[in-house]
Amino acid sequence: MGPLTYFGEISTEWNYVIALFIGMAFGYIMEASGFSSSRKLIGVFYGYDFAVIRVFFTATLVAIIGLLYMGYFGWIDYSVLFVHPTFVASAAIGGVIMGLGFIMGGFCPGTSLCAVAIGKLDGWVFTIALFVGIFLYSQVFPWIEPLYNAGDMGHIKITEYFGISQGWFAFGFAVVAVAVFFITTLIRRKVKDVRY
Repeated sequence: MGPLTYFGEISTEWNYVIALFIGMAFGYIMEASGFSSSRKLIGVFYGYDFAVIRVFFTATLVAIIGLLYMGYFGWIDYSVLFVHPTFVASAAIGGVIMGLGFIMGGFCPGTSLCAVAIGKLDGWVFTIALFVGIFLYSQVFPWIEPLYNAGDMGHIKITEYFGISQGWFAFGFAVVAVAVFFITTLIRRKVKDVRY
């Protein structure tokens, strides 16, 4: 629970309990949204279903605005939030590999677990392959470690990189999200007209 544990507002034990219930709720919402269906997930690549993009944009926008307002009201200290280091080259390569896996298998790691939870065979196959891939990656990691660290930019935020305020970034992201929602609606209508 991030800063709540850091400042001693909740104990480490309660942190795990709360995280378990949040994880269960997250999994339920994903499954209820249809994210255990590989056809729904790859629909974004074929233009007939953009639920994945919409959910991710919505979740990101809610998090951005939420953090912005919590910081404004003094409910959160940005200095204690962990910013994951940025590795540009390795992130680009990893994104291509994951994207190809997503298109071929129809799942990402999280959604494959949703499919496993309801007993879908393709989810099991994808998840087993995921763990085999993790094992193989751990075996070859000493040889590819320089690639893993390629493009290291440190713990930098996008607002720092572009030199803009958090408020302007939130506004810009909201504009992009609205544009994406509008464009995907137009694409879906066109594809629906062709398919039906």
